[in-house]
Amino acid sequence: MARSYRRTPIAGNTGADSDKVSKRWAGRALRSSVRRALAAGDYEVLPHAREISSVWSFPKDGKSWFGDLPSAQLAAVLRK
Repeated sequence: MARSYRRTPIAGNTGADSDKVSKRWAGRALRSSVRRALAAGDYEVLPHAREISSVWSFPKDGKSWFGDLPSAQLAAVLRK
């Protein structure tokens, strides 16, 4: 329990716990599209990860700095 508090006041923008499900879906979609391209013999133009999925459609849209909050609110943000 030594790391029960965040060390830096940076946290995700939404209340979602993680992006794990979305990342798994994006990885599966990328691998299947690469498999289809290779099966079609299209070796020179393989799809890129950002062509298949968008990070903006994931549950958490990036992170924000919360260091400017008053100390009472900052303590709530830093608690994991």
